[in-house]
Amino acid sequence: MRFNINRTVYPLLVVALAVATGGAAEPKPNVVFILADDLGWSDTTLFGTSKFYKTPNVQRLAQRGMTFTRAYSSSPLCSPTRASVLTGLSPARHGITSPTCHLPQVIMEPEVPTTGPPNRFSTIPSSVSRLDTRYYTLAEMFKDNGYATGHFGKWHLGPEPYSPLQHGFDVDVPHHPGPGPAGSYVAPWKFQDFDHDPLIPDEHLEDRMAKEAVAFLEKHKDEPFFLNYWMFSVHAPFDAKQKLIDKYRTMVDPNDPQRSPTYAAMIESMDDAVGTLLDTLDRLRIADNTIIIFTSDNGGNMYNLVDGGTATSNAPLKGGKATMYEGGVRGPAIVVQPGSIKPGSRSDEIIQSIDYYPTLLDILSIKPQPNQNFDGVSIVPALRGGKLTREGIFTYFPHAPGVPDWLPPAVSVHAGDWKLIRIFYGGENGKHRYKLFNLMDDLAEQNNLADQFPEHVARLDALIEQHLVDTHAVCPLPNPKFDPSKYDAAAEGQATLRGSSNTSKKPRNNQPGITVAGWQPAGTCEIAVSDGVLHIESTGGDPHIS
Repeated sequence: MRFNINRTVYPLLVVALAVATGGAAEPKPNVVFILADDLGWSDTTLFGTSKFYKTPNVQRLAQRGMTFTRAYSSSPLCSPTRASVLTGLSPARHGITSPTCHLPQVIMEPEVPTTGPPNRFSTIPSSVSRLDTRYYTLAEMFKDNGYATGHFGKWHLGPEPYSPLQHGFDVDVPHHPGPGPAGSYVAPWKFQDFDHDPLIPDEHLEDRMAKEAVAFLEKHKDEPFFLNYWMFSVHAPFDAKQKLIDKYRTMVDPNDPQRSPTYAAMIESMDDAVGTLLDTLDRLRIADNTIIIFTSDNGGNMYNLVDGGTATSNAPLKGGKATMYEGGVRGPAIVVQPGSIKPGSRSDEIIQSIDYYPTLLDILSIKPQPNQNFDGVSIVPALRGGKLTREGIFTYFPHAPGVPDWLPPAVSVHAGDWKLIRIFYGGENGKHRYKLFNLMDDLAEQNNLADQFPEHVARLDALIEQHLVDTHAVCPLPNPKFDPSKYDAAAEGQATLRGSSNTSKKPRNNQPGITVAGWQPAGTCEIAVSDGVLHIESTGGDPHIS
């Protein structure tokens, strides 16, 4: 079955008929979607898990709507989740399973090799590297229903001809396809066509993004709009306003796992941007007719070294960004709808990135396209204080990045208090291996109960299998070249932390690198050509080229 393709739009006909017959249509609600980058479950003050970070504006937003305690990203990495937000589809279906959308190679269909190196028991599929324009995105839906649409901040779903401008957005600032800020957060930046304000030589990127978003709000305050504010914060590179770094350095508790003053300063700038948007909606007197969604694309970064330690801590959750554990996929989520969602409310219902598209259709009483289906569900019952009815949510991540708490290629299901992780072909005699956790009793995922409850494993694994079949997932294969003697089971989950620059100790290098074969290092990497092959060597931080 093909998904999200037919673009016939009926709501426009309804509006046209209302105008022709003199009927007065209710003003359409505006929508602001704020997606923070790499913001972990414990990176705000929402859940009482941080004493170091300060997020008063996120708290202010929470007082206007509902906070979800069990909100999950569709992937432990950014691009897959971003594609899921815009399509309502699982990464297993749209095929973007890794954040490779800034790389030169265009891959539109995932493929899986039949063999691999002898130290891997399964093969690893390639990820789709561009969001296909055949999908009828959330932005296109809004545009076709009379909304002004603007994208501000990070994209990372492909450069032209796969940019926001080809996916339903009227405006795209800074029109940057890379995985993070170009060079740094503090000006001067390295964006191709986006310069800092010359009157503000040390302008902070998130301040500027918020300013650009404010201009969009002011321009469209008298018409319905969809503002897609996808923050660069708090993704690498790790730098911030020096005065904020200095402030947090005086507040560090060496016994607190969250103790990076640079990261705390980045959190504050992120929170300030949220406050800027809220202040603008209030000043323009349109807050009462504006739906706001605030969430993150994956868990907090636990593998980069910043200020002598990890960037953040997701405690009490295990793992972080790029892992299948709770720290990699559970994050903050707030939904605001004045007059419909109880202010200051909370919900323990399980929601996921794929749910926002069908939820907005439900709230706005807009029908999906003919033959348009979603892997997500409307969470309106939860927003009204009720329960959701579905068997589970799924996380498909067929990769093995070498970060702390990493796992081989895997897929998981959350169903009630239970979570099952299937590690493809990682068990005895080439069978799958399983990790089963009861999150109500074991939020930190310390006790694997798979051997104690085989009936739960069988039931939940059947759900996983059905999900993979339904989504036509391209899955890992058993590796015929696997040699058990070459696999170090003790090394699973162990990784070396990656060094990162720290603006409080090292000056930033804002000079562009030497162009090689038309490519320029835009992040922390070095490039060279030999025998017709372009070699890219990471030097830490956020390596990418442009």
